Amino acid sequence: MDGVITDTMPYHFRAWETVFASQGITASHEDIYKREGQKGLDSVRELFAEKKKFYTDTIGKGLLGQKERLFKRIFKLKFIPGSRLFIKKSVARGFKLALVTGTSRHEAQKLLPKGLWDCFDVTVCGSDVQNGKPHPEPYLKALAKLKVDPQEAVVFENAPFGIRSAKAAGLFCLALETSLPASYLTGADAIFTSFKQMESKVKFLKS
Repeated sequence: MDGVITDTMPYHFRAWETVFASQGITASHEDIYKREGQKGLDSVRELFAEKKKFYTDTIGKGLLGQKERLFKRIFKLKFIPGSRLFIKKSVARGFKLALVTGTSRHEAQKLLPKGLWDCFDVTVCGSDVQNGKPHPEPYLKALAKLKVDPQEAVVFENAPFGIRSAKAAGLFCLALETSLPASYLTGADAIFTSFKQMESKVKFLKS
C-alpha cells in the first residue's frame, strides 16, 4: 500500500524522523525507506540497536504511538501516479487481488478510500501476522486466503523488505522505483520506474 498505491512514505519519514530525534537518534531517509513494510515496533527495535541506544518494548511502543499520532496530523492523501487506474483495470481483467501491507488494519482502512479497499478480494495487514516483512508470512497468508499457488501469483513491491518477503514465499516480484532507486530493489525479478512503464513492458499486463 504505502509507496505502491498511496504516496505516504514522505509523511511516514517526517513522523519517524521527529520521534527518533526526541531520543537523540538521527534517522536518515535510507533508515526509514529501506524498512518500509516492516512492523513499526521491529523498525524501532532495529534502529535503536544500530544506533547503540538503550531499548525496551515500553520505549518502543511509546515511540510508535507518538509516530502514528503525528503521522495522522501531517499526512495528506496522495496516490502514486497510475496506481488507482492499474487496480481498476486489474479488477476488470478478472485478476484476484490481495493487499499485503505492514500497516495495521484499522489504519489501512482509514488510508484507502472504500472504493479502492473493496477492489481487493483479500487483505493482509500488519496486525494480522506474527511476523512482518521481510518474513514470508504476510505473502504466504495472502496466498492461502486467495487459494492460489505461488506460481499463479505476482507481487508488486517498492521496498527491499517487501521484495525479500515475496521471494521467500516463492513469488514472482515486480518492483517499482516509487520510493527507492533500482540499486535497492535488485532482489526483484524486474524493476520499473512507474506503473506506465511496467504495463508497457509486461506482456500479461498490457491492455
